[in-house]
Amino acid sequence: MVKKTKGSGRFGARYGAPLKRKRLNIEEKQKKLYECPLCLKHSVKRVSSGIWHCHKCDTKFAGRAYTLGE
Repeated sequence: MVKKTKGSGRFGARYGAPLKRKRLNIEEKQKKLYECPLCLKHSVKRVSSGIWHCHKCDTKFAGRAYTLGE
């Protein structure tokens, strides 16, 4: 039987399960689409740490490093 892993499976047996779980949660939050505060569409993606871009209304704004505003 093959065990399915998510993004943290690339680390293999290194670093331990709790650290890989924390990393996986952060990566899932930073890669998902967020709601734009201006046009209210779910089209905001992370460009870099703290920089967010809405693909619908083409605005860039600052937010938190890994999430937009949770």
